[in-house]
Amino acid sequence: MSTLNAYDVIRRPVITEKATLSSENNQVIFEVATAATKPEIKSAIEELFKVKVKAVNTILTKGKSKRFRGRPYRRSDTKKAVVTLVEGHSIDVTSGL
Repeated sequence: MSTLNAYDVIRRPVITEKATLSSENNQVIFEVATAATKPEIKSAIEELFKVKVKAVNTILTKGKSKRFRGRPYRRSDTKKAVVTLVEGHSIDVTSGL
């Protein structure tokens, strides 16, 4: 990995209804650093959780423009990674590291 540490690449797991449904297909969703690449995400997941990764798909969501008490602001851009694991491997996101 270039300049990012494994803990800098993986920010947090995404725990939503859609994310828990995708766990049936051996997929786990994480929020990652916006500068992280797919090979960096793959090696960070394999290093932290000791599992074998089959594929990594990324989603870049642009931040929305919002208003709070009349003052405009912009939400941050976020990047999510949908990590598909090899059969027989699993990650329990509820337990932590």
